[in-house]
Amino acid sequence: MIRSIAPIAAVALLAACQQPQTEAPAPTEPAPAPAPAPAPPVIQPSATVITSEGWGPLRIGMSRADVVTALGEDANPNAVGGPDPQSCDEFRPARAPESVLVMIENGVLTRISLIRPSDIKTDRGFGVGDTAASVKTAYGAAATAEPHKYEAAPAEYITAWSRGGSTSYVQDPNARGLVYEVGGDGNVKAIRAGGPSIQLVEGCA
Repeated sequence: MIRSIAPIAAVALLAACQQPQTEAPAPTEPAPAPAPAPAPPVIQPSATVITSEGWGPLRIGMSRADVVTALGEDANPNAVGGPDPQSCDEFRPARAPESVLVMIENGVLTRISLIRPSDIKTDRGFGVGDTAASVKTAYGAAATAEPHKYEAAPAEYITAWSRGGSTSYVQDPNARGLVYEVGGDGNVKAIRAGGPSIQLVEGCA
């Protein structure tokens, strides 16, 4: 006897339709890129504080070329900054405040001077115009005083070495210090910061 295969096929088809459907896996999200590490903060040199090591963008020991890059050429190139400018020159860079002079010896910055009142102060908080008495009180035994070369007392020089100093004339190029030049009125009239050249009392001489 020949059986009809139609019922069998129908049953097979029904069974196939009842098989659980396998769902395609959902697409995976790409892992987020790691956040870049924060850049270290840029520490800008202070434009209002002068120390024995420097002021603003200037650092004692840097080359004349670096000084010019930072603050420009001599603002008054016709002025004579020293008897032999090739070995020693003193000038105000074009972009420096009116109160600031730099001394270049043999192509190297050796001194920065404040020559008039301004908002620039030393790291002890003193500026041109402050009293010698307040400077001496703040520094105590860390500073020495000697008579002014050309003015009568109370004019004087108050010197505070931060490293390499001495009570005699200092020649160590690595020495660093500050000189407060005091006028006849007992007030600071100039401040010199840097190496041994802070001891020079007439510019490059």
